[in-house]
Amino acid sequence: MRLKVVIAAFAVAAFVPVTALAQTVEPADKANGARSCEALKTSMGVATFNATYGTNADKSNAFGQCVAKWTRAERQNRAEATTACKAEQADANFAATHGGKSFADFYGVGKRDAAAMQRCVQSKRQAASTEDRHATMNAAKQCKVERKLDEAAFKAKYGTNENKSNAFGKCVSKLAQAQQDD
Repeated sequence: MRLKVVIAAFAVAAFVPVTALAQTVEPADKANGARSCEALKTSMGVATFNATYGTNADKSNAFGQCVAKWTRAERQNRAEATTACKAEQADANFAATHGGKSFADFYGVGKRDAAAMQRCVQSKRQAASTEDRHATMNAAKQCKVERKLDEAAFKAKYGTNENKSNAFGKCVSKLAQAQQDD
């Protein structure tokens, strides 16, 4: 009996930190991810969008794959924006660098400067998401040019599956990440 209790205690102790560290996906993250995918599909064109995100033979799963990827990106952008806004809110010199306005005055709305934190997070998240989309669109343009020069070399360089059909998506992902890191 005592052994079962000890084993159960170890199982709970191992499980609790893992769940505590996991970031939750908000419904807004998925909605923002879907909006980003719609914007990318419109700006890139359907063929380029499908080549970028599609993983099956006919690339018909592109939108779902895109939403999954961008939901993670939106969650990350929200987490980073929240951290940045909390730091701004705690900054004693905030008013000095924002025209004499307090955090609540600068980001808030209405008589009581309501929802300042929410508005701060939303503005920073939107800016990061826009930057990510632009990096993806620029990367897709670069990959189209590179693929056009020598398709066989392009597939050999970027393709990772057995028939190298994922080369375009891998190229876009790699170049977009490089642009975001700069």
